[in-house]
Amino acid sequence: MIRRSNEKTVEVKKMFDGDGEAIFHKILNGQDELYGKGRVFSHVVLKTGCEIGWHVHQNEGEAYYVLKGVGSYNDDGTMVTVYPGDVTFTDSGQGHSIKNECQEDLELIALVLFK
Repeated sequence: MIRRSNEKTVEVKKMFDGDGEAIFHKILNGQDELYGKGRVFSHVVLKTGCEIGWHVHQNEGEAYYVLKGVGSYNDDGTMVTVYPGDVTFTDSGQGHSIKNECQEDLELIALVLFK
């Protein structure tokens, strides 16, 4: 399978009561394409001031791989700044959020896998 850039499913949605909206360019679509091992594999764009609000994962974990921009990341209660090339991981039972407080877009790959 080859999925061209213009063929990706794009969703724009408010995430966990965060400010603004997140733009999800789905790399793989849903559990079928992830062989039932996860539910999200997307290229996410956060415009200035937008965020994925605080949420806790249960029976799954989530990784972010930062591609572009700088983000304020809440790592289970500890605030840190993340930069391009950084990887975050939130395990089952932990929570996180991320916000773009810079002038350029914050872009990341998000991957949610079931535990």
